[in-house]
Amino acid sequence: MTGRIVHLSDLHFGRDRPELAGPLIETVNAAGADLVVISGDLTQRARTAQFRAARAFIDKLSPPVLCVPGNHDTPLDNLAVRMLRPWGRFRRHIARDLEPFHEGERYVVCGLNTADPKAWQRGRLRWYGLARAGERLRAARASGLLGVVAMHHPPETLPDSGKRGMRGAATGLRALSAEGADVVLCGHLHVWRATPVQAAAGLLLVQAGTGLSSRVRGEPNDFNILTLEPRRVIVERCGAEEGGTRFRTLSRTHFEKCDGRWSARR
Repeated sequence: MTGRIVHLSDLHFGRDRPELAGPLIETVNAAGADLVVISGDLTQRARTAQFRAARAFIDKLSPPVLCVPGNHDTPLDNLAVRMLRPWGRFRRHIARDLEPFHEGERYVVCGLNTADPKAWQRGRLRWYGLARAGERLRAARASGLLGVVAMHHPPETLPDSGKRGMRGAATGLRALSAEGADVVLCGHLHVWRATPVQAAAGLLLVQAGTGLSSRVRGEPNDFNILTLEPRRVIVERCGAEEGGTRFRTLSRTHFEKCDGRWSARR
């Protein structure tokens, strides 16, 4: 038996492409997934109307949905709200728990909130979030389940990304890998990537681009479908056709974990 997760990120309601929302919902609902993970930046400016649009989108998805916030999901232009109640609107419209947990038949997903209201773009891994995720991942490993962690910021960035690395990333990656994490789902950069993590070979990094934003940075709007098996993950990247609204498979990559290390298989 396999598990199947749809991974969306960076929807950016408020700076989205409305013509893509219906085709994206249709494609996600046809994927046969038992969970949808949205790894942050549901809104562009964390305004109430944008959260309502995100909520309406989520309500049209058939599988259960697990969301973590991104740096755009706390107000940039309202300093008082940003400092005193940074996640109030997210909690009201999306989810009360900023670090949610889901257990499937073949895997668990632990959400981590890496957004930092005191830093507009740079993320951080917090010790208490890592500790709570670690307890759940240890239990999952003991039960033979694949451990998946969902966060907004990539824990490992490429030198040419132009972004500062996340605070606490190296230590956090090693801790997550030691506790039983196998896969990290993230977004933030609007660039797709699927690769073993350099700093922790026991982790597979799967990064989605943007599902709906008009800021595509040279890549199509996309999302991932992950098929999860013991020691094996298939990452299918689905993207919108250039100038169109239909999503199709752009690539399919098979990864296997042998001797504690992930590698791509042809």
